[in-house]
Amino acid sequence: MSIYARHIFICANQKLAGKKCCANEGGQVYIDYLKDKLLEFGWWGPGKIRVSKAGCLGRCSAGPCLVIYPEAVWYRYQSFADIDEIITYHLGHEQYVEHLLIDKT
Repeated sequence: MSIYARHIFICANQKLAGKKCCANEGGQVYIDYLKDKLLEFGWWGPGKIRVSKAGCLGRCSAGPCLVIYPEAVWYRYQSFADIDEIITYHLGHEQYVEHLLIDKT
């Protein structure tokens, strides 16, 4: 059994100058924002949700991305509002945010 109910991997990979990557799209800022929101809601920690900064997740063409386990659901995001939708609907109500999905499962 996992120590966490969910584990979110959010890409913060840095590629060579000029190459598209999540770090250049604000990766760390979004990681900090996501963690702060989960703490605010009391959803962070053992038995709840963990967020880990990841190297390249191989979805560079989709833009900044994250994956939520155990569901293995992949999302792209471009703003704090997108992160808020993922938190509210996927984590809060167990509903996929269809327009942000990378792969439909």
